[in-house]
Amino acid sequence: MTTIRQRKVGKGTEAAEDQPSEETNVKPDGKIPSDPTGGKLWNILSVTIGGIVAISLGLLTSVYVATLHENDLWFSNIKEVEREISFRTECGLYYSYYKQMIQAASIQQGLHGLVYDNKTESVRTINILERMNVYQEVFLSILYRILPIQQYLEPVYFYIYTLFGLQAVYVIALYVTSWLLSGTWLSGLLAACWYITNRVDTTRVEFTIPLRENWALPFFAVQIAAITYLLRTHLQPVQERLTLMAVFVATFLFSLTWQFNQFMMLIQALALFILDCLDMLPTAKVTWLYIIQISGLLLVCVLQFFNSMILGSLLISFNVSVLIARTIQKNLKKGGLLNRLGKLILHVLLVLCLTLLINKFIKKILNLESDEHIFKFLKAKFGFGATRDFDANLYLCEEAFGLLPLNTFSRLSSTLLFYVYGFVLFLLTVAAVIVALRNLSSNQVKLKEKTEDYTVTLKPDAAYSLVHTVLFGCLALSTMRMKYLWTSHMCVFASFGLCSTEVWKLILKCLHLYTSQRTQVIKYSIPIITLLYISFKFWPGIMDELSELREFYDPDTVELMNWIKSNTPNTAVFAGSMQLLAGVKLCTGRTLTNHPHYEDKNLRERTKQIYQIYAKQSPGDVYGILRSFGTDYVILEDSICYERRHSRGCRLRDLLDVANGHIMDGLGENEPDLKPSLYPRFCEEIKKNLPSYTMHFTRVFQNKTFHVYKLAKHK
Repeated sequence: MTTIRQRKVGKGTEAAEDQPSEETNVKPDGKIPSDPTGGKLWNILSVTIGGIVAISLGLLTSVYVATLHENDLWFSNIKEVEREISFRTECGLYYSYYKQMIQAASIQQGLHGLVYDNKTESVRTINILERMNVYQEVFLSILYRILPIQQYLEPVYFYIYTLFGLQAVYVIALYVTSWLLSGTWLSGLLAACWYITNRVDTTRVEFTIPLRENWALPFFAVQIAAITYLLRTHLQPVQERLTLMAVFVATFLFSLTWQFNQFMMLIQALALFILDCLDMLPTAKVTWLYIIQISGLLLVCVLQFFNSMILGSLLISFNVSVLIARTIQKNLKKGGLLNRLGKLILHVLLVLCLTLLINKFIKKILNLESDEHIFKFLKAKFGFGATRDFDANLYLCEEAFGLLPLNTFSRLSSTLLFYVYGFVLFLLTVAAVIVALRNLSSNQVKLKEKTEDYTVTLKPDAAYSLVHTVLFGCLALSTMRMKYLWTSHMCVFASFGLCSTEVWKLILKCLHLYTSQRTQVIKYSIPIITLLYISFKFWPGIMDELSELREFYDPDTVELMNWIKSNTPNTAVFAGSMQLLAGVKLCTGRTLTNHPHYEDKNLRERTKQIYQIYAKQSPGDVYGILRSFGTDYVILEDSICYERRHSRGCRLRDLLDVANGHIMDGLGENEPDLKPSLYPRFCEEIKKNLPSYTMHFTRVFQNKTFHVYKLAKHK
């Protein structure tokens, strides 16, 4: 069991950039510029200072998380095998392909080994580039091989420093998004500070470095920043084309680096669809964004050797359906309120039906079942019937896929983030409802002429940010693992609201206290006070955190990996838990029967069969299952066999018992149709060395955590 133990010791204000001022010829500081040249110089100076602050904060964040990682594990001092074990579960699997490419005789041979891989799944040859999102490992390994840095930097440091460097990109993108929304880089500074002080809830990069989301989320943040700029009014054609290119590149990189990209972009497409239907975004720009999503995903599909899961994604079906429905319903945005509401209802139903039909047709043609476990999980999670499906229950019982814990909000509130976020969210939601009703009630031509006369307005970029945060908030509330998509944008949204001229203008007008000067004073003073509060409250804690020194400590796993490397042939096939086998592949290079990348139906069925080692099965049946996958050695873990982490009904052995129709162990209720098993639990009974077990299995290694058995090779 991996543990961490205690280490043994031997400003001022600035102008609004790129954002039109509310008052003609009035700058954000409330002063009328004496001449245009002075105003331009002030803007250039402000943009320069804002840019320097953004880059500085990004680099500081990168150094901060890198230091935390070093302090937590003493990474520079531990052995290579310990470093590799610290890449837990699927993180180790992904890093193993980087290591494989580095150790290959040539780049061509390394790529061939990935395309024709027969060590990740025994008795099968699979295409790793098609099955998994590991192009980032391929690119990084090639870069390491061709750059003259081998003598100065170990491969593992090149890898982790790249990921920590991407955190700088992430923070800069959040900073820029908030800056674009509010018109002041003070907002970006506040967003970055909130991201850092809420690190526990905004990122987990320092202890899950190779995880796909740590590669993907920085590019997603860049994409959102580019979309925010794209939705501004009065862009020049050249600016618009360059921004669309930036959106495409960021979308492509996001899609290439994370297998769950299609689900995140589906939520983004829903946000665009809602706003387009309510006339809150320019239809032409929304259409381009739909096309960019489709083209980016299809390009990734080509690079992943026409991965069928991408072709059968709901995102492609939805975006195509929206474009078709628009063609059918050409007069969607004409008429009065009731007429338009009727058309919108029909439009939504048409898009929904087309999406389901197209998706079902594609999956039927491709015989696609790779993502069925996700829909089984969602069906069970939201109460559409209980399930005994092993895969669905495996997800349901994991804390990461449960509801967002309530203590998350107390942590976010301690930095004032959640309070400000709730305040801004309420105000902009009310404004959005008013604007949406006005849009649906008004003639489009007259609406454009009267926009300046309305008290309540909502710019397209702010409207998108609002719906984006609401939809991703719903996702985070329902699934804790996805909170990082919400909390990072929460920092952007809250800081934008606190520094927004429009928000404070609306509040002051409602209170009959509005003046341009008063708005500017509040717009800058409240964020500065908030920044001072955060600094004084959290700076000492950050310093204490950086001074706390611990070290990696997992002697049992280290002993297991060293034994495997020293006492088993390179061609040996190992069976065991998904999480442990990822480490076996990384540390020893041995062949696996199963692994944690779960997006394949055959692998899921194989994993359920392998896991019968923790179920109530006869030794002959377990032996037959293991040998059918070419297994030479099986690793049993006491932490799974005698699991206490989960409650009854969610322990792995319970999930297997229910799936097999057997009564669960321990006190408690069982469903009436479950029956007692004819055999004892395999992982417990094998340790008694009974003849019925020893004829098939011989124990060859044992420590406090692991038991390794060699399978007999019967004729």
